[in-house]
Amino acid sequence: MKIVDAKVVVTSPGRNFVTLKLTTDEGLTGLGDATLNGRELAVVSYLADHVVPLLIGLDPHRVEDTWQSLYRGAYWRRGPVTMAAIAAVDVALWDIKAKAAGLPLYQLLGGASRERIGTYGHANGRDIPELLDSVRARLAEGYPAVRIQSGIPGLKAVYGVSDTDESGAPVLHQQARPLVEDWDTAAYLRHVPAVFEAVRAEFGPELPLLHDSHHRLTPVQAARLGKDLETFRPFWLEDCTPAENQEALRLVRRSTTTPLAVGEVFNTVYDYQALITEQLIDYVRSAVTHFGGVTPLRKLFDFAAQYQIKSAIHGPEDISPVGMAAAVHLDLAVHNFGIQEFSGHTPLTDEVFRHAYTFTDGHLHPGEAPGIGVELDEELAAAHPYAPAYLPVNRLHDGTVHDW
Repeated sequence: MKIVDAKVVVTSPGRNFVTLKLTTDEGLTGLGDATLNGRELAVVSYLADHVVPLLIGLDPHRVEDTWQSLYRGAYWRRGPVTMAAIAAVDVALWDIKAKAAGLPLYQLLGGASRERIGTYGHANGRDIPELLDSVRARLAEGYPAVRIQSGIPGLKAVYGVSDTDESGAPVLHQQARPLVEDWDTAAYLRHVPAVFEAVRAEFGPELPLLHDSHHRLTPVQAARLGKDLETFRPFWLEDCTPAENQEALRLVRRSTTTPLAVGEVFNTVYDYQALITEQLIDYVRSAVTHFGGVTPLRKLFDFAAQYQIKSAIHGPEDISPVGMAAAVHLDLAVHNFGIQEFSGHTPLTDEVFRHAYTFTDGHLHPGEAPGIGVELDEELAAAHPYAPAYLPVNRLHDGTVHDW
């Protein structure tokens, strides 16, 4: 079997998505997600100009060899653009291999380690009463765990919290020009414990509650927040401080027993080495789409399992159903699965990317379709072209760009 065609499809059925489609001389096709929100066209160029010409004529069954060739052969390694492009190739090859075998991908990864995949949903509100309503909505949808994010008194807009314009319409975080949001760390640190206290008072001690700090705290601030939240028993505190400085997590870990989740902006295992071997975190958060695909992420999870660290694959709306499907297959197969983030997609996105995975009673299952179980409607995708969109920029009250 040989790869005879490779094309890059860009579509925006609500969010921008980049998809690689490979076709073999036996008529099998494979899809891979290469979406990098805010920098989508950089990955498109990387794929179309540098990777696609290398794929024609290759044996699609040589998944590991192709991965190593793309990673090591370019000399310039790592980075989000490179790893998103490699991820798209890797997932497309796994899709073809599983289709050739007539099996869903998880069967090629060792088979199911569980019957279904637990998820958490996003609850947010501009104030605490609105947040409580949002938690009720997520519970009504069946989610067994909920991430809670709240507006902060004195701040107009906070990332992760829905806002509305003057007409009452929702304001998307991703816009044609970067949305500028203000930030006050002291106000945030004062407010978050009160948020947890209110949610616990309303919903009791058993509901797993997660919270994301979006990399905005120094190590000392993160340690203080983790300690302040201990009485509320969070499921985790996510991205409490920029973890590129892996030593920063040593201070946080020494100061609190609140579980820590890190890694959605990481691209390779090298970003995790100290965090895993020193057991500084409890959950690894990288996405199939941004970590180079199924091949390296499975290796990361096996590495983490030696230190009793679990998986928690990043699953926002700006990872396409192709990337989500690959994640769900991996979730079902790995032994040290922790939890899966799942926001779902718009109905239009689900039409463009018809998928076999299902969400029922707060749990996912990849389905039994051969491959990853996603089919791309190219005609419908073409009807929704790329639209420039950027994530927001955070500035302190004096105008300084804030790290995140």
